[in-house]
Amino acid sequence: MNRWLVNRKVESPNWDERALPVSMVVLHYTGMPTAEEALARLCDPAAKVSAHYMIDEDGTVTALVPEAKRAWHAGSAYWRGITDVNSASIGIELVNPGHDWGYRPFPDAQMEALLPLLADIVDRHDISPTNVVGHSDVAPARKQDPGELFDWQRLARLRLALPVPKPKMRLVYDNPGAFYLALERFGYDITDGRAAVRAFQRRWRPKVIDGEIDGQIGGLLFELLLERDLGRAT
Repeated sequence: MNRWLVNRKVESPNWDERALPVSMVVLHYTGMPTAEEALARLCDPAAKVSAHYMIDEDGTVTALVPEAKRAWHAGSAYWRGITDVNSASIGIELVNPGHDWGYRPFPDAQMEALLPLLADIVDRHDISPTNVVGHSDVAPARKQDPGELFDWQRLARLRLALPVPKPKMRLVYDNPGAFYLALERFGYDITDGRAAVRAFQRRWRPKVIDGEIDGQIGGLLFELLLERDLGRAT
């Protein structure tokens, strides 16, 4: 951790030892009415939740758990064969009330604080843009964060996350099962297929999140898999 990227340190007791090397970053929103409540919960032993960093809406970055330790931010989660996502990831909480308390866009000051922190983490741990994901990507049946208002394209322009591809065509899969298998191949948990589709839409086509498989998201998924097979999205 570069100290110049962090404004303060508030130690959370909620961590244990990693069982895997760091290969991912998971982005969250706090989903609580205020930043103060979120910080208190992330540091409450009874809550048993934490993250490595929290970024307030004014851009204040708080370090909570050392990166070498396993923070408890992802819960039951899965991504690309990894079932212990907490062990393999750095968790960053963005202060935002979330869908239950008045979901709103992420302020520029908050994003401006996230970008250098994320760039530093990605560089030090050699994390692929494919593995910079949202909580909803790794836990589609349970989570919606950071949500459809998060500016993934801003990260993508700096090569900190994958860009939304431009499909050359609409692609209708023969049946839902074929789409689910392709979605699983890209990295998602498809135990709840409809939830996985919503998570995919929230990340790649946020204007319509209905859990329905259509030609547009079929084309998006095809392009993402093609980029991966060509080695451009590993």
